[in-house]
Amino acid sequence: MATGVTDPREIVDSGRMTWRQIVVVALCVLLNGLDGFDVLSISFAAPGIASDWGVDRAALGIILSMELIGMSVGSILLGMVADRVGRIPIVIVSLLVMATGMTVAALASGIVELAVIRLITGLGIGGMLACTNAIVAEASNARYRSAAVAIMAAGYPLGAIVGGAIASSLLVDGTWRDIFWLGAGMTIVFLPIVLLVLPESIDLSMRRFGPERALDKVNKSLRRLGHRVVEMVPPVEVVAKADRAGLFKGDMRRVTILLTVAYFFHMTAFYFILKWIPKIVVDLGFEPSAAGGVLVWANVGGMTGSLLFSVLATRMPLRRLMIAILVLSFVMIAAFGLTSGGLDPLKRAAAIAGFFSNAAVVGLYALIAAAYPAQLRAGGTGIVIGIGRGGAALGPVVAGFLFASGFGLPLVAAAIGLGSIVAAFAILGLPLERPVARGLAGKSARGAG
Repeated sequence: MATGVTDPREIVDSGRMTWRQIVVVALCVLLNGLDGFDVLSISFAAPGIASDWGVDRAALGIILSMELIGMSVGSILLGMVADRVGRIPIVIVSLLVMATGMTVAALASGIVELAVIRLITGLGIGGMLACTNAIVAEASNARYRSAAVAIMAAGYPLGAIVGGAIASSLLVDGTWRDIFWLGAGMTIVFLPIVLLVLPESIDLSMRRFGPERALDKVNKSLRRLGHRVVEMVPPVEVVAKADRAGLFKGDMRRVTILLTVAYFFHMTAFYFILKWIPKIVVDLGFEPSAAGGVLVWANVGGMTGSLLFSVLATRMPLRRLMIAILVLSFVMIAAFGLTSGGLDPLKRAAAIAGFFSNAAVVGLYALIAAAYPAQLRAGGTGIVIGIGRGGAALGPVVAGFLFASGFGLPLVAAAIGLGSIVAAFAILGLPLERPVARGLAGKSARGAG
């Protein structure tokens, strides 16, 4: 770095969290909430779809997983593109894909058509997830980075709670198609807000354009974050494209593989709860609107777990905290499968299972954001989430076939919940030193465990 030239990345890292940075994090919380509702919209609609079109459990499990497959592809491809062209263009494209997909889903006339629509919608959701994680990590200072990422992840259950409450009320007098109309409208609202508020990655601008061409772009981002502008940008290594190979070099290879394994297997358990609760509750004899209420409680527990985790992550070794939460996630998912006695016990069991399973997801996002430097962050997030979403798609499908084969809820819940145990062993294998320690609360490596 040239003598006397202030690195704008250091301004953000070492400075206080300004109100504009808090607004950026809050917007990403809402964008993640939009993702949460869009993903779960098919869960709220599932009982009505099964009733209208006569869909059995095995086929419904495939439909419930289609947008998760799209999310896998979208996270990988759009995450890599975001490391090349910037975060904001990909966020805009993702929102347009999501809005279009929700609109067309509301007009679907058959199960195959709906499956294809949900697959395409998942591309946008995956691209959004890869970008928001990176944006929050890069817009936050070093002290609060992990907490900010954890709070961002809490937006997912928040979207499911708010959207789910509205969806449940829509189902009282409306149809499952109204849920998709709601999602389309909410998605469109965010387009102008994103263009006005979100900053582009400072590090990425510096590496893409070099000191002279990057100055205006860097200062625009600094202003959007509420920090002073700079007169010069220090020279850094210019990269023409995302370094895909960097994700599998040295320590990064081990980190990428283990995070992907952990995310993949925990997602099988997490999405079993989120995708199957409405259908399970309806099959127990309750109305679809009541089933949606149980799913809302699962997400209330999930949001509570997310927020508590964001506090604990600044005070406890992250890796050890994650292992404990993953083990408890398995226990509580298995316990949900044993719940009986009416709607209230189901709500309590769903909330507790949601608490631990979603807290584990938040921890995985924090680990992912901390593991990669800026030039690899969206691509790394995309790889881990993209491949990991295969587990999200696998969980509901395997559960559907197990149910169709005659296995009961207790055995299915325990079997699928084992994914959290596999994830715990993967986290146990992560290295203690950087890169996993980077970005965690405080300036020491204690956050890595």
